[in-house]
Amino acid sequence: MMELWFSEFHSTDFKVDFRIRKQLYGQYSDYQHIQVFDTYEFGRMLVMDNIVMLTEKDEFIYHEMITHVPMAVHSNVERALIIGGGDGGTLRELCRYDDLKEIVMVEIDSLVVKVAKDYFPSVANSFDDPRVTLLFEDGLRYVRRCRDMFDVIIVDSTDPFGPGESLFTKEFYGNCSHALRDGGILVNQHEGTFYHNDAVEASATYKKTSPIFKNTFVYQAHIPVYPAGHWLFGFMSDRYHPLDDFDPDRWNARGLKTDYYNTELHRGAFALPNYVYRLLHEGVLLDHYYRRAIGGTVWPPQNDTLVHDGEVLADIDFSEIEKHG
Repeated sequence: MMELWFSEFHSTDFKVDFRIRKQLYGQYSDYQHIQVFDTYEFGRMLVMDNIVMLTEKDEFIYHEMITHVPMAVHSNVERALIIGGGDGGTLRELCRYDDLKEIVMVEIDSLVVKVAKDYFPSVANSFDDPRVTLLFEDGLRYVRRCRDMFDVIIVDSTDPFGPGESLFTKEFYGNCSHALRDGGILVNQHEGTFYHNDAVEASATYKKTSPIFKNTFVYQAHIPVYPAGHWLFGFMSDRYHPLDDFDPDRWNARGLKTDYYNTELHRGAFALPNYVYRLLHEGVLLDHYYRRAIGGTVWPPQNDTLVHDGEVLADIDFSEIEKHG
């Protein structure tokens, strides 16, 4: 009997395979290739342009952490904006806050919402909430028109290519700062830190946002199906500090039941590993520390060009390579 597998490449030399029961959906929208698979380990899985967006088994981690962290810090959220998030998970979590008066959601791809409603009903279950306004348009263009409108903005975007590319620009983050009310909070998915391409984007995003906001922080979560199981979120505000202004008693009094987020985890999520701190503040990638000589060749290669004996090997400090692995 032939087995079906879906492979996701986290780097050119590493991939993760998911054993598939069957493919439930596959279609090209105007923006991207959308697929839904039924997997043995993770249940249904949403894939866009061959990148795993969510699975039924672990989606709660991402959606709770991108939502409840800013909501637990801000003292009075009345209006919230979600940019992206067409699967509906972030919207689901926001709709649990009864004192929220209005939620605007801007998603560029209407087919993502349709697929989520059809195949992920436990995730996309809040689109009918009367407080929700759903707009199908480009998030960058939308925030250009906004001034002092929202208390919280959550950028629940795909990776920084294709339809999500414009949501990782300095212009976009600057427009978001203008769209926030005085003291508002912006949160975004901030990419991973372990594999080269993700780490480059995480470093670049921090560099773009830190000059715009008085308080710019990054926090983390363990998400099994994301690259290396380690993912970052950005927290930005001109007023609120994610720890100094955090009131755990106020949030716990809401009585919200969660499966990942809690107020003790909130504080710990901002304690970053040293290599992540170096990546964000110094732009130092793990590859800078873990280069090694294999058969007379330096690996990983610099600028995708292999370095051979007699070229640059003599200029490399191998004591650092031995020290770090």
